[in-house]
Amino acid sequence: MRPPFWKKWLSYLVDLHIEDAPSDYNPHLHLCLFKGRYQLCTENAIYSYGDLYDNFVGTFVQLDLKSRSIDKVLVLGFGLASIPIILEKMGYQYQYTGVEIDEEVIYLASKYELPHLKSPVEVICADAASWVAMTEEQFDLIAVDVFLDDVIPDRFKQTTFLEQTKNLLTENGLLIYNCLASTEGDEANAKQFFQDRFLPVFPKGRALKVHENLMLISA
Repeated sequence: MRPPFWKKWLSYLVDLHIEDAPSDYNPHLHLCLFKGRYQLCTENAIYSYGDLYDNFVGTFVQLDLKSRSIDKVLVLGFGLASIPIILEKMGYQYQYTGVEIDEEVIYLASKYELPHLKSPVEVICADAASWVAMTEEQFDLIAVDVFLDDVIPDRFKQTTFLEQTKNLLTENGLLIYNCLASTEGDEANAKQFFQDRFLPVFPKGRALKVHENLMLISA
């Protein structure tokens, strides 16, 4: 559903409330229109913000995706489809599988954003850790963007999850793991996770500081 022109114009001046969609996972889930884009927020975090989800925009620019052979993309923590939106705006069309645990988030994505994507998208309502453990599919690019409010659930920080996700990558596949780094404490925790858990699984990994996030890259 595209907003009318006057709402898009007005959203550059003020946030426009669109819809609340509380759930068991996100009791404060709400959608607004801001700067002409749909913004999906919880009480303490922004889940999706169209092509202005800047931490992934900055990461994709630095990774030079044109030099990589990418066809199938997995998004764990699909949100409002920001990652496909960003990549399409950058000129890429891939085949997407999105895994999202919250049915209300999928409802909002299906209503407001998915109809406007050109790329094929399959959205699966499931816990991403459980789905990763069961699937045998492989992907050229995996984006891990799993939060409940502003916290990454502990099961996604375990070595088992990282190893299972690594097994889903094609031979030259790439994984991007989003960590918050907006405070000194958040950044210190993200760096410790990178050193203690991420690097043992992805020895060629690196960490990029992009805006208020630490983006962990598998190679």
